[in-house]
Amino acid sequence: MTEVVSVRFKNKGKVYFFDPNGLTVSPGDKIIVETAKGMEYAECVAGNHQVDDSTVRPPLRPVLRLATPEDINRAQENHKREQEAFEVCRQKIEKHQLDMKLVDVEYNFEGNKILFFFTSDGRVDFRDLVRDLASIFKTRIELRQIGVRDEARMLGGLGICGKPFCCAQFLDDFQPVSIKMAKTQGLSLNPTKISGTCGRLMCCLKYEQDAYEELVKNVPKVDSFVETPAGKATVLDVNILRSTVRVRLEDQLDSPIRTFDASEVEVLGGKAKRAEYLAMKAQGKVDPPKSAPRFKKAVPASQPVEEPREISVSVQDEPHPQEQPRRQRRSGQKGGNRQDQPRSQGRRRQEPKSKGEQRREPHQPQGEAQGQGESKPRPSGNPRRRHRSRKPSNPGTSQPPSAQ
Repeated sequence: MTEVVSVRFKNKGKVYFFDPNGLTVSPGDKIIVETAKGMEYAECVAGNHQVDDSTVRPPLRPVLRLATPEDINRAQENHKREQEAFEVCRQKIEKHQLDMKLVDVEYNFEGNKILFFFTSDGRVDFRDLVRDLASIFKTRIELRQIGVRDEARMLGGLGICGKPFCCAQFLDDFQPVSIKMAKTQGLSLNPTKISGTCGRLMCCLKYEQDAYEELVKNVPKVDSFVETPAGKATVLDVNILRSTVRVRLEDQLDSPIRTFDASEVEVLGGKAKRAEYLAMKAQGKVDPPKSAPRFKKAVPASQPVEEPREISVSVQDEPHPQEQPRRQRRSGQKGGNRQDQPRSQGRRRQEPKSKGEQRREPHQPQGEAQGQGESKPRPSGNPRRRHRSRKPSNPGTSQPPSAQ
């Protein structure tokens, strides 16, 4: 175990360990520490405490002293000079028309070095800019290009959750975040919903990734072909946190969408297994689906159950309406049942008469032709033919019987 003091620079960014060097430091104290850049003004986050040796990166630099009033005034003056240097550098960038965005300016505690942080999409030739800045400030100038995540850490702000940025509060370094994490957690793949203010994927996607990876192992994937208590089905949706799956049954038509617990489902395969099952089902090699059970009305025990009665029905051997001749069906619909009537002989082809015989044949009234009141059967042939037969052959003799 090693005794250390946790220190943060400019109230944001990463926390560093320093050797207390025999001093007792309390959280919130301003201290002067030794760094690779020289002396720096910092703030204590956690006082003297013990940490594991594996978390300490040697060499462990010491705390020089607690900040005096002169040190605090000097830090305030450096802060004012940083604001002035920021405005001067921004004007020089516009003058040289450089494709870069100035983010922050930092003075070291001793005041002999100025560090300019900027962002850019590509490489920038800022040699002329450095010459102008060195001629103005008469000190050492350094320009450092940073990424958009470092820019968000320096500037700070509020995330979509309403809290300050994680990178500006407690994150020591940026861990890689991929779109696969959003898919595993079932989040929307809309970039505006899973991206932070910096334009990159949110760092908080990494927080629960390990837990989701363990839960995913216990549930089937979407589009998997599974065996359920109700039969074979295809997975439509998976609720990872509740360990439930929503499936579409293949052998039921009334309610094919069901929800089961992940422990009740057995994975048979993927889309290829489902296609094989459907092919076997089409060939008849799979048992037909069982119909849903029908619920019968319960009969009280006191009430006797009536036995079904035997009903005898005599059915005449009549041909089906579709099997009857078309003429008989039509005559039955219009003029009732005409099955007992004799068929007309009009369909038989007779020898045509000569024109002389047709002219000599007088028109006979219906009563004289039939004789002693005998009724002549009405032909059931084509009504048009009947109408032609009633037309008198000789128009000159078309008079009623009384006139003759």
